[in-house]
Amino acid sequence: MRFLLVEDNHELAEGIVQRLALDGHAVDHAATLSEAEDCLAVADYDLILLDVMLPDGDGRDFLARSRDRLTTPVIVLTARSQISDRVGALDQGADDYITKPFDFSELEARCRAVLRRRGGAARNEIALGAALFDPTAGTLRHGGATLDLRNRELRLLEVFARNPGQILSKSQLLDRLFSQDADVTENAIEVYVGRLRKKLDGAGVRIETVRGLGYRMST
Repeated sequence: MRFLLVEDNHELAEGIVQRLALDGHAVDHAATLSEAEDCLAVADYDLILLDVMLPDGDGRDFLARSRDRLTTPVIVLTARSQISDRVGALDQGADDYITKPFDFSELEARCRAVLRRRGGAARNEIALGAALFDPTAGTLRHGGATLDLRNRELRLLEVFARNPGQILSKSQLLDRLFSQDADVTENAIEVYVGRLRKKLDGAGVRIETVRGLGYRMST
């Protein structure tokens, strides 16, 4: 998954980016609302983590202004613990909020919950043919075996699982797996797709190549 983090505290931002990267997420960091607008103009995101007090404005005002055109789920990061502040953030379009200081494990859990709700899933497991994919545990179960997925494999399979039957270009997949400053080529996608195909063998689901266009998961 690709996230946008809008946070002006660089130490906190670095910690969040590193923690989410361990889970295989690509995270672009913007320190101001202006930088966030620039990021949103050139990339699509699965989730936005939005601080409230930023150098060039209030994140909640930005959210209220943008909600009509912005369909990406948003978690507000706030140091304000008053109920009215939290209710206000939700009323202005936030999908969830978390109060600073927070534990990174709670932030990860809230990210997973928001993404599940947005995808219409109540449970962690996703059925893929005869296989059961658990993005939280990072496992794929089929044929009586449980296979562990590496971080990039995990996130790539999650993208396919949440877009069944849709053709996804290598460029789109790169955008989902890597941040803007990552030095990678489309060959990396071919490597990860090859690994997933081996792990999905016999599960009744496949990742097929659509010549000249990209890849598609089908059963």
